Amino acid sequence: MGSDGGLKRGFWSMGQLDRELAESLLESARRHAAGPRRSAILPATEIAALFFETSTRTRVSFEVAATRLGATTIHFDSKASSLSKGESLQDTVETIASFGVDGLVVRSSAAGAPQLIADWTGLKVVNAGDGAHQHPSQALLDLYTLSERLGSLEALSGLRVGIVGDIAHSRVARSLMEGLNLFGAEVTLIGPATLMPPIGFGPAARMSSDFDECLGDLDVVYLLRLQQERIGQGLIPSFGEYVARYSLTRERYRRLKPEVVIMHPGPVYPGMEVDSAVIADESSLVRSQTRNGVFVRMAILEAVFGEGGRE
Repeated sequence: MGSDGGLKRGFWSMGQLDRELAESLLESARRHAAGPRRSAILPATEIAALFFETSTRTRVSFEVAATRLGATTIHFDSKASSLSKGESLQDTVETIASFGVDGLVVRSSAAGAPQLIADWTGLKVVNAGDGAHQHPSQALLDLYTLSERLGSLEALSGLRVGIVGDIAHSRVARSLMEGLNLFGAEVTLIGPATLMPPIGFGPAARMSSDFDECLGDLDVVYLLRLQQERIGQGLIPSFGEYVARYSLTRERYRRLKPEVVIMHPGPVYPGMEVDSAVIADESSLVRSQTRNGVFVRMAILEAVFGEGGRE
């Protein structure tokens, strides 16, 4: 791909990116972080935010990003829409498209929905998370945050990253693996056997069910929440069992490398995935991830809806 032209129809998946295009987006995010708070890069652009799943960080940061670029965001409330009366998803999105908006930011519980919606409407669509499939803007903001802490994207090469928790149901894990693979990081997936991914989940990675065994090797510990809304009955470990084997407790934290980095896409449930004192430590990048989401999503919206992304 090698240019923003690779996002002409929208941004649905990390699979659309090669390293050159990923670097271009991250460099654009750096320019937005260092530049003026507001610009007129997307004047008279109307973007409808269609969130069929609840969200705080992703939805608000996309809306802030669009506003700072000079675009108008139209928020769609699925609970107050005709979906509750039995209207189909296709009818709903085609109705919104008929109002003349320039594009959509979509979060859905259905894998593949953003690209399908692009096909139905002919609009440019940005994926804000689709089922257990992809969350590309989260992966990019994580790469941005890591490179910010380490000083460069080149520092990701050879970095040992442990992604811990509910891997099988995590769109964040899948997208982040693909992003880390672009930059040469080494990924270990860690979690209960019932929550490990199927074959074909993503780029090849080491897998382990023993968090304690991996602790001393990791440069980055990326914690995930249990996707209880997606996990089948009988697959969810008990709270006590999960904490005993997979929570980043203070005791486990003391066994990590002194320069370790802790990450989590949020929302964080202290005491389940991680001790609250660990999240508050200077090694934690959780707040930086949230802040950087605005800059990265500005870069994505500019690439998709700006002059470089126009047909």
